[in-house]
Order: sequence, then C-alpha cells, then structure tokens
Amino acid sequence: MAGLELLSDEGYRVDGRRAGELRKVRARMGVFAQADGSAYIEQGNTKALAVVYGPHEMRGSRSKALHDRALVNCQYSMATFSTGERKRRPHGDRKSSEMTLHLKQTFEAAILTQLYPRSQIDIYVQILQADGGNYCACVNAATLATIDAGIPMRDYVCASSAGFIEDTPLADLNYVEEAAGGPQVALALLPKSDQIALLEMNSRLHEDHLEQVMEAASKACKDVYAVLDQVVRDHVHEVTTLLGE
Repeated sequence: MAGLELLSDEGYRVDGRRAGELRKVRARMGVFAQADGSAYIEQGNTKALAVVYGPHEMRGSRSKALHDRALVNCQYSMATFSTGERKRRPHGDRKSSEMTLHLKQTFEAAILTQLYPRSQIDIYVQILQADGGNYCACVNAATLATIDAGIPMRDYVCASSAGFIEDTPLADLNYVEEAAGGPQVALALLPKSDQIALLEMNSRLHEDHLEQVMEAASKACKDVYAVLDQVVRDHVHEVTTLLGE
C-alpha cells in the first residue's frame, strides 16, 4: 500500500470520512419469509445477510443438548463472488471457522439461552460483498435477524472495528485501511451496559494508544446501535401498519 495516503493533512480518510465517522449503514429486517428471523445489512460496500432458525428441538445427536440452556449454533460463510478473487471454499477454511467461533461466543453472551433449555438456535451469516469489517457487519446483521425471530436478548450486540494509523484512531475500517496492516481491533459491545461480548486484536499496539482505539471502537458501536434501533422501530411500525392495528 506504499504511496497511498490513508489520512490527509486535513484529517480525511481515503473514502472522505473523518477519523471517527461510520460508513453509511443501511439495513432491512424480515427479508426471508421461510426463516424465523432474517436481516440484510450494508456497511459501506460490505454487504451481509443473516438468517436465524429457532429455538427448536436439537437436530442430530441429542447428547449435545444442554440441560440448562439453548445451544447456539453459528455458521459464517463468504459468497464465492464476495471478493476480487473467486473463493473455492465459501466456508470450512481456517478464517471462516475462526469467524464462526467468534460469532458463537458473541451471541452466547447476548442471547438469554437459559430460557430455552435442551433447544437449539441456528444463526447463519453470509458475506455477499467484502470491503472491510466483515465480522462486524455479520454481528450487526445477526442481531437484527435474532430480534426479527423474537428471541430475547440481554441487549443489542453492536460491532465495529477500529485501527490506529498515523497516530490517529480510525473507526469502522474499510478494506484499504485493513490491508494497510496497522493495528486493528474488532469490538462487539452490549451498548446499554457497556459490556464487551467479544474483543479481538490482530497485531501489537502500544498500551498508551489502546484506550484511544477502544474509545473509537466503543463510540462507533454506539453509533451503530442508534442506526439498528431505528431499523427495528421502523420495521415494527411497518409490520403493525400492515396488520392494521
């Protein structure tokens, strides 16, 4: 990425945003009638689809059932056309397996699984177009899909990434900023209680800068929450209007 200016002297990024500014977020709920819950989200040029089934009886081996809570089953995949190079394995590779595990940990922390003992909740997410912040877009889409399915949660789970480039913390990184290789964190937050559901860091960062980067990621998560909350309210209003209530 040599020669590319990631942050101009005036404080603008490659795509014209300020350091703490989110990419444009657009989202819809209830995109599939067959699933219990579904949602589609666009964060900049990153596009993700999430589908939720459940809670339902355990599928396959009953021995996996947890007697005191529901089992959260997640699967993350990328469409073969989501990046510049065609992917041979949309899921099952190391990166997808890691993302699947991260999603599972995130939603086990947020869903009130104790209300559904010996049950299973399936969350499937797919990246349709990748332009940075894939994990974060998936979490935000899955949150909307879980709400659409009527599954009770402690709070919304909102995720955003943050990086540290040229001594400046940047929120909601795009692909170019991610590919520059600086320190990055991905944060999944329960915004009302400020509890962290998942925090991932991909390279070393001096502890003097950690607080700034965490602050940028946390603020971005709360900005995402404001958008998702509005999407949910608009969807509920639309549904109740259709039902004529």
